[in-house]
Amino acid sequence: MRQTKLFTKTLKEHPKDEVSKNAQLLIRAGFIDKTMSGVYNFLPLGLRVLNKINNIIREEMDEAGGQEVFLSTLQNKETWEKSGRWSDGVVDNWFKTKLKNNTELGLAFTHEEAITNIMKNYITSYKNLPFYAYQIQTKFRNETRAKSGLIRGREFLMKDMYSFSKNKEEHDVFYEKMKDVYMKVFGRLGMGDKTYLTISSGGSFSKYSYEFQTLSEAGEDIIYIDEEKNIAINKEDFNNEMLADFDLKFDKNNLVEKKSVEVGDIYSLGYKYSEAFGLKFANEDGKNELVYMGSFGMSPSRLMGTLVELNNDERGIIWPKEVTPFDLHLISLRPDKNEKETIWIYQKLKELGMDVLLDDRLKISAGQKFAESDLMGISTQVILSPKTLENSSVEVKDRRTGETNILPINKLSDLIN
Repeated sequence: MRQTKLFTKTLKEHPKDEVSKNAQLLIRAGFIDKTMSGVYNFLPLGLRVLNKINNIIREEMDEAGGQEVFLSTLQNKETWEKSGRWSDGVVDNWFKTKLKNNTELGLAFTHEEAITNIMKNYITSYKNLPFYAYQIQTKFRNETRAKSGLIRGREFLMKDMYSFSKNKEEHDVFYEKMKDVYMKVFGRLGMGDKTYLTISSGGSFSKYSYEFQTLSEAGEDIIYIDEEKNIAINKEDFNNEMLADFDLKFDKNNLVEKKSVEVGDIYSLGYKYSEAFGLKFANEDGKNELVYMGSFGMSPSRLMGTLVELNNDERGIIWPKEVTPFDLHLISLRPDKNEKETIWIYQKLKELGMDVLLDDRLKISAGQKFAESDLMGISTQVILSPKTLENSSVEVKDRRTGETNILPINKLSDLIN
């Protein structure tokens, strides 16, 4: 894509109404636009990154046996009354609205009730189980505070998977598998070394569950890490009756306290929703049994915000290669003088299968082009100057390390990695 055609605009200063680094940098670099606190629009650059995160998640969910669905955001009151979660006294972050005939509706903050209700029409026999459905869909939560940019939004993207099993034993096998699947996602995003499987409260579903916490000063949680055993426990749960359950796993004298961002959670739901909705199946003997359920959450937009918090310097964002908006930022310092060579190299890189952003802007200084490129954080910069082109070569710069190399034009295929 030519930068002269790209729908974006960079800012010289951080937006004054943002306190989180991820929102400051993403707005400055032209990836997102703020509608209001906790609500953001994704512009072309931002959507490219978000889609790459989505695709990594989608690939791993599919590989784990999931089937993708897309459920409605508008939810009727009656469905949620069956589980007791319509009441504001039980769930205090609902966004609710009404139809013109005064029928109450809610904007879904999760979809356990909705998917269970649907499954009544599709799960009747043990032959239908196990089954795993997931979606990547917008959620709405009426957060009291939303000052962490994409890390805590009132409108955000969520990947939620729901598992349906014949019994607890079958569920437990999948639950353990998903621990590894989630860590694989975080590894592919370049944050696996900073992410810990963390013991936490299971809420109303079970005594405890597991969440995934990524170390970051921007985090709203505090975890205690046993670095030798590579496990952690949420500080909120450390002093309750769970510290008794896990005393053998944690050495209290070997724990390190760190701030972190919750980037995923996995729950054993048991029979809570299948009982509320009458979701049963006929076993091999023809007797009806309740379906055993689980849920597995992960927010792509929160992951995007977390990645920015982890990958930046004084010049701007530094995207990991897996999610960089373009493979290369081709920066032509004199597109007027070197138009022929610039276009030839641009086309050649595209023929090699690379996704390229070409800075073909005129009357923009080299310093400004470099500053904006660093702010955007595309992982690799390829710089075309009259001097290098005279020698049939280009300058290649790694955004993360700052390392530069001179590459002959006839070796452009070396940029593929």
